[in-house]
Amino acid sequence: MNLIVDIGNTCVKLVCFDDGEVIEEKRVDGNDVVALSRFCSKYPFSKGIVSSVSSVSDSFMEKLKGLPFRVLEFESGVTPVPVSIGYNTPLTLGTDRLAAVVGANDCSPGKDILVIDIGTCVTYDLISSSAEYLGGNISPGPTMRLKALHEYTSRLPLVERRGEAPLVGYSTETAIRSGVLHGIEYEINGYIHRFLTKYPHLFVYLTGGVQLDLHFSEKITIFADRFIVPKGLNRILEYNDEINK
Repeated sequence: MNLIVDIGNTCVKLVCFDDGEVIEEKRVDGNDVVALSRFCSKYPFSKGIVSSVSSVSDSFMEKLKGLPFRVLEFESGVTPVPVSIGYNTPLTLGTDRLAAVVGANDCSPGKDILVIDIGTCVTYDLISSSAEYLGGNISPGPTMRLKALHEYTSRLPLVERRGEAPLVGYSTETAIRSGVLHGIEYEINGYIHRFLTKYPHLFVYLTGGVQLDLHFSEKITIFADRFIVPKGLNRILEYNDEINK
């Protein structure tokens, strides 16, 4: 069994894989060493991988390093991956973004794929049918946009993401929420439309910790897979085992 540790901006995801299948996912705080210990003692893990785009407590990292099995620390541009990277600054590439395209490519090999991850940020990452990561874009996520409207103006209130979002806002609250949520929806549709002009058989994977009610204008193949990043990390872990045998 494999332990996947995905340290994100809002939480740490612990995922157990067995023979390529997700057995369990648990989200914990980056200071919760007890939760980490309980999860690790629950399954007979033989190896693990850690991906981080944020920070956790020293005690949490010490626990990871002290586990009784090999734990690979995934670093973009350093750790071997089963795709080629056509990105000018691989050392600064977020490990979650790279893992996402590895996971999507493993699920749909030989396809041009756009991975859209909606979380703290909205990221758009493209991998070609020849398994080359071509790059991507980063945009503010819904919470970041809502906070920016409040913090960079004098009178606009801080609005919660959940709530009514009509096509035309009928109050300041709904105007802000609708502007942010529909803006993201139109942004995503715009990216898909532009990529389709160059990649007519494009596959799209949607993932991330934020669930939005999205409507798509294009008739395309769309997969919603919240485990696409852990799947990519698991594939990277197995790949490193394969090349080091």
